[in-house]
Amino acid sequence: MAEQRADQIGDWSGKSGERWVANQARLDAMVAVFGQAALEAAAPATGERALDIGCGAGASSLALAARVGAGGQVLGVDISEPLIGHARSLAHQETRVLFQVADASRAELPEGAFDILFSRFGVMFFDDPIAAFTHMRRALRPGGRVAFVCWRAAAENDWVRLPMGALKGIVPPNSLPDSEAPGPFSFGDPARVAQILSSAGFTDIAIVPFDAAVPFGEGGTRDAAVDDAVKMTLEVGPLSSALADQPDDIRARASAAVRAAFAELAGERSVTISGAAWIVTARNPVS
Repeated sequence: MAEQRADQIGDWSGKSGERWVANQARLDAMVAVFGQAALEAAAPATGERALDIGCGAGASSLALAARVGAGGQVLGVDISEPLIGHARSLAHQETRVLFQVADASRAELPEGAFDILFSRFGVMFFDDPIAAFTHMRRALRPGGRVAFVCWRAAAENDWVRLPMGALKGIVPPNSLPDSEAPGPFSFGDPARVAQILSSAGFTDIAIVPFDAAVPFGEGGTRDAAVDDAVKMTLEVGPLSSALADQPDDIRARASAAVRAAFAELAGERSVTISGAAWIVTARNPVS
């Protein structure tokens, strides 16, 4: 576990973090509707304090700051130095938001300091999620609440199901991730999510499905949009990881297969694919 965590931190502080910074505006636009749904579930009030877990480039932290107002405070934490650096540059003079390079599952957090633990697709990467949420709950005031959005199973998300399905017969099956291993889809099973939160001491757990379209590719022509979708898929996400160590001929075959899968989708100058998530809420008991 320690070695896996070190690899993950190294990756997000290196190539993965740099790729996300390079594509920040596009990636934030792709998941904006999911983040908004989680924000509405969190219902931040004026003057509240929020911890944004796995805040990435800071869009979710800034959205929280706009809701908590001048009397509130948001701390955004992420393991990626490039992403936190970019978040700080985007925040400019926003005094309601602080950013910190830290692993929320282990970082020293002030006890009972936050009204809300929030995350937009940032909680699925913990190597020991029960221990992580137990640790983070200590930073939540009694009666405080949790709200996060996480992906449902990969099979329910066409933005990954289609390209990953196209790899069958091209990439060895052992290159594909375990469904419960730390990663984008490790919280796909709602029963597992509920068990993690319950074991960590949370109550009033609610897990609600949320579906929306993901704008995955754009271009002046249909072909350009499909090419854009393939490029995005190869640069970030599970497909890029599956192909990371593959030789050039395998990558070329995979790219052609993914392009053929995307070309089957409707649209004139865009590639829009369905995304399926859970909106999860819970509460820290008062006693």
